[in-house]
Amino acid sequence: MVEGASINSDAVDRLREERIDWRFKGLPDALSGKTIAEALATRPNLFSDGFVGPLVVLDNDAIDHNVSTMSRWCESKGVALAPHGKTTMAPQLFRRQLDAGSWAITTANASQLRVYRAFGVSRILLANQLIDPSALRWLAGELEADPCFEFSCWVDSVRGVELMTEALQGAKRPVDVTVELGAHGGRTGARDIPTAIAVAEAVVASPVLRLVGVCGYEGALAHDASEAALAKVDGYLAAVRELAVALKDKFEDPDRVIVTVGGSAYFDHVADALTQPWGDMNVLPVLRSGAYVTHDDGFYRGISPLGEHARISGSPTFRSALRAWAQVTSKPEDTLALLTIGKRDASFDEGLPEPQVIRTADGTKPLTGCTVTAMNDQHAFLAIGEGADVQVGDWVGLGLSHPCTVFDKWQLLPAVGADGETVVDFIRTYF
Repeated sequence: MVEGASINSDAVDRLREERIDWRFKGLPDALSGKTIAEALATRPNLFSDGFVGPLVVLDNDAIDHNVSTMSRWCESKGVALAPHGKTTMAPQLFRRQLDAGSWAITTANASQLRVYRAFGVSRILLANQLIDPSALRWLAGELEADPCFEFSCWVDSVRGVELMTEALQGAKRPVDVTVELGAHGGRTGARDIPTAIAVAEAVVASPVLRLVGVCGYEGALAHDASEAALAKVDGYLAAVRELAVALKDKFEDPDRVIVTVGGSAYFDHVADALTQPWGDMNVLPVLRSGAYVTHDDGFYRGISPLGEHARISGSPTFRSALRAWAQVTSKPEDTLALLTIGKRDASFDEGLPEPQVIRTADGTKPLTGCTVTAMNDQHAFLAIGEGADVQVGDWVGLGLSHPCTVFDKWQLLPAVGADGETVVDFIRTYF
């Protein structure tokens, strides 16, 4: 396999020198003023050491399991992995992914790119067309200052190529780009192969850009794993291959043509398509899946190739590493309780939180027959089913769906060990 990217471990380690204060919600008052390293040395307990709800916590072992599972699977398939860092924006988790062999980290915009570079990520894919002149001038400076920094972004229009070329005039190093093929009903990307070829020709004519590959995103084309959805994805992947072959004489480096596709829902089909024989082309197939790092108890549990209904055999499945804890603050009706968690705290765009366990003075036990039916900014409505005993003051543990819209709500997330209570790490995010 190809050599993976690196990160500045010293910069990541320095995160533990940050002091805990009022910026970080949910943390115990007793930890205020301590560095993260000092706080971890106390081995704080979620339920006896003053944490306040609502609180989203990570399962440290599940993260390790998911990272190693995805790494081994990609290696077995012969694909490189450039996980999308927008899921977590957590350099500590980037390091785990890179230590497991990730080829690069993917970003979505210039602000995220600057975070990555602050922590020394050495190879970055930007999965959008970067046309902002200020961002491009900053990027040119980064490339000039660090000869080891590798970067590429997408282009999907001749106009975009023109704007990039104008902004990069005088740059010491060219910017690598991949031509994005989209699809009708999809997101970005040239809508047909002739248009994409015209974009590629504009890149070849630019004095400050280099054409290094082809890219795309299949996740916007379907939202389930039905035969019709998978057939649509496969048809799109065939078109990406057709474009790459059509451009084979235009790539800057014929010995390494990057072809990158793949979110977290259909990466099995992407890997199958990108690892088919390419004839005399030397293709580096790259997946950009990101949500696998924590998986979830909702959308990805149902659709991921390594989720609950796994489409891949012979591999362990992912485990959810996300759980929210919220207290029952009101029970105005026998069949209704209000929890101290809302849209400001947890994801809701791909399904509402799933009640899984309840914690009372007698300990923690499974919670069945209850459903979150709605969320306000700071409340969740819990419908209490027959036989469920839920009282004011109890704590409810909830599974979450869609990790990408969980992490952005928390600047510092406790990660617990195998007992589900002892904090073994704090994960810092930068949104």
